[in-house]
Amino acid sequence: MRSPVPAQKSGDSMGGAVAAPRSLSSWFTGMQAEKYIGYVFVAPWVIAFLAFELVPTAAAFFFSLTDWSVVGDWSFIGFANYIEMFTRDRLFWKSVGNTLYYVAFAVPLNVAVGFLLALLLNAKVRGQTVFRTMFYLPALIPSVAGAIVWIWIFDTNNGILNYILGTVGIEPIRWLTSPSWSKPALIIMSLWGLGAGMVIYLAGLQNIPQELYEAAEVDGANPIQKVFRITIPLMTPTIFFNLILGIIGSFQVFNSAFIMTNGGPIDSTLFYMLHIYENAFTHWRMGYASALSVVLFIFVLILTAIVNQTSKRWVFYG
Repeated sequence: MRSPVPAQKSGDSMGGAVAAPRSLSSWFTGMQAEKYIGYVFVAPWVIAFLAFELVPTAAAFFFSLTDWSVVGDWSFIGFANYIEMFTRDRLFWKSVGNTLYYVAFAVPLNVAVGFLLALLLNAKVRGQTVFRTMFYLPALIPSVAGAIVWIWIFDTNNGILNYILGTVGIEPIRWLTSPSWSKPALIIMSLWGLGAGMVIYLAGLQNIPQELYEAAEVDGANPIQKVFRITIPLMTPTIFFNLILGIIGSFQVFNSAFIMTNGGPIDSTLFYMLHIYENAFTHWRMGYASALSVVLFIFVLILTAIVNQTSKRWVFYG
């Protein structure tokens, strides 16, 4: 005789047991736990931001008002460092002029050449990935190693650059030992790392809808018209992004000048960051170096805000 089938428990279903709904208190406790877990994951970034960004920035503003040599006691001197900077420090204005010269030529050159290179490498040709890798690899080389390589390239007597120029009848140029050529040499060297910006341009080019080019071809547009009427307008957000990064990075140029020329000849490559370094770690005037850093921070902030404001006239967000 078949045994009777046991009654199905409340909450059971044909597919198996279904868990009873959680109470409101257990749901609230779970939400609280998820919130605290989120805080745990965010904590490393917050700690790093406080330790390496916010606190050092606030300390720089404070120590810019002091006379401090790092190893000794500090004394509050108000705005004396800023007064000295603008009235008595001859090298301050020299470093400002050198840096503005570098920014004025290096930034547009890197933006233009990087964009043109990205246009060429975006073409469908055999070995496209190989060419992209070749142009991007220099951006991965440490700046110190790159500077040493360029010291050999710019060598007056044995450098490969003067050798190439000599084959077309140009006399050797004293790239790193002439005040007239030292800054142009470092500007040329800045093209060594344009592969990073090139990759960003390539990403922007590949996001442009191909239908726009096809429609332009139907209307009879030639390649140059397609570049100026379609590619450049739609690439203006990417160009703007690289422009801002280029401006900020160029104001912080240091490694090439420090390693290749050490600010010479005759202070022709004494850039602003190098001037800060010398005051902080050569003359041990950390308070004065902090004041220089604050001025740089404010100037770059204002310049970035101005460029951002002007972007409304030429950046197209399609």
